[in-house]
Amino acid sequence: MKKPAFRKKSGADEASEPAGTAFAPEPAESADAAEPTGKGPAAGPGRFAGKAGGTRTTPSLLAAAVVLAAVFGIAQVRPPAAPATADAGAAPTTAQVERTGAVCPQPLQSLTGSTTLSAYTPPGTGSATGGTGWLSDASAPAVPAAQPSGTPSAAATPTATAPATPAPTGSGAPTAQAQDKNAAPADARLTLAKAGTPATGPAANGDTAPGTGAVATGALAPGFTVTQTTVVTEQRGLGLSGLTCTPAGTGFWFAGASTAGDRVDYLSLVNTESSAAVVDIKLYGDKGLIENDAANGLTVAPGSSQAVLLSTLTKGAVTDLAVHVVVRSGRLGAALHAADGNKGADWIPASAAPADTQVLPGLPADTTSARLVVWAPPEDDADLKIQLSGKNGWFTPAGNESIHVKAGMVAAVDLGKVTRDEVAGLRVSPSDPKHPTPVVAGLRVDRAAANGKSDAAWLTGSNPVGARATVADNRAGGSTLYLTSAGDAATVRVTASAGSGGGTPATKEVQIPAGGTVALPAPEPAGLNGVFALTVETVSGGPVVAARMLSIPTKDVPMFTVQALRDDHSTVKVPQAAQDPGVVLR
Repeated sequence: MKKPAFRKKSGADEASEPAGTAFAPEPAESADAAEPTGKGPAAGPGRFAGKAGGTRTTPSLLAAAVVLAAVFGIAQVRPPAAPATADAGAAPTTAQVERTGAVCPQPLQSLTGSTTLSAYTPPGTGSATGGTGWLSDASAPAVPAAQPSGTPSAAATPTATAPATPAPTGSGAPTAQAQDKNAAPADARLTLAKAGTPATGPAANGDTAPGTGAVATGALAPGFTVTQTTVVTEQRGLGLSGLTCTPAGTGFWFAGASTAGDRVDYLSLVNTESSAAVVDIKLYGDKGLIENDAANGLTVAPGSSQAVLLSTLTKGAVTDLAVHVVVRSGRLGAALHAADGNKGADWIPASAAPADTQVLPGLPADTTSARLVVWAPPEDDADLKIQLSGKNGWFTPAGNESIHVKAGMVAAVDLGKVTRDEVAGLRVSPSDPKHPTPVVAGLRVDRAAANGKSDAAWLTGSNPVGARATVADNRAGGSTLYLTSAGDAATVRVTASAGSGGGTPATKEVQIPAGGTVALPAPEPAGLNGVFALTVETVSGGPVVAARMLSIPTKDVPMFTVQALRDDHSTVKVPQAAQDPGVVLR
């Protein structure tokens, strides 16, 4: 039986803050005790780690009684200076997050590619002050393991590396002292100085460049966003690959992967936690679940990552795949990169959770081909209608009205030039509203130039932008924004930040008809110098899904990548509490 082909990095010897995790305000003296949830060695404290906890000897019953009596007495004699007056059933309040983290996978840039990292925090309206934002390389990559014949060389193998503190020599050994978790390390590759102005810079060079960890605290935490963009100009992996660096979690869905033809797809698993993660990789094709013991029980050690070649798990070529990453213990980040020879490459974004209706924004007007891939759960078949959102609302594309997906399987349909020179969003929803089935959907989109050269991008089911969403890396004349109203008519506010090297922010309000899609060249800052960020805020009306297309034509290839914009969750709910000294007696 084949084992997964992967490159494995150790050397990340220090624990990391959960990537993308947003924290509500903590007491000044709080301490978090990390508990191992999977197999593998525990990591020491690192630049992404929180404070370590501890244990105490259990007091005697008499001492416990004395302590309880003292606590109860103090609670009665010395109540809080401003006791809470809220009722037990009062609605929670909101508070800004104080710490946000993200992790980017190792860029797939081969020998000719280059990668840019961009970070941004929108100007805040809360009371938080101070804080830091920074991006830092992970430890140096280990020597790649031998790969089966027919797989790409180490130069084309994507291996994301968890953030860790590099040793001064670059060996990956831990530093003598742990960094302050709220301070930027001395070797930070990129530092975000203030909210409202993006920071950008190159990632490490070479075909074995490490991954990148990112953290923002204080006033820079709410809405902190990091974008990674890679340009590859050689035939293998040719194209523009972009993604918004994502948080750690326990489950991820990807639709649109493949092991057929010239496809080389890798799943990158990144563990930035202080305990090991145990992972199952479930692959579904047109015949259902693809059984392979090598895909179950993978252990990703703390501060390390693995990149798994999907073709080693499928027992033969499979044209259309849905991939489900299930984390049995711990948490990690997951990313899936697809490369189709010289036809294009990009990251397949993680899909929204399975739902009976999925909306996929961001179809360019000049789409030359599109392929829809849908997975249905083992419990039930799915009969879905396919609709496009045009300039005036939803409509059904002629010849591609519906798709039937058998239970536990994947179905696909070629939509061709479905947009017919108009921008669009795509929606799949139950043909019979009385028979909803939660599904996962992905869409490959190709654009080709007159010379026949092409590039590809992958879209996925997305959630609304909510109150606010941001994408960090935009270039002069290269960014297009796609806005689709998933319900009633809506109004959004689009803000272009100052440039990383200067410029004056610009703002524009856009009206979107019910069920309609609007595309607009991104507003650009006056006097733009460098890259800029785009922020979309819902002003009124129904939910809006949005995507940004970045186009960077290179060597006569129409290179492009599309990223969905999603709610930045810059605030959290804080439940109201009332004084109750009697709690010590319960």
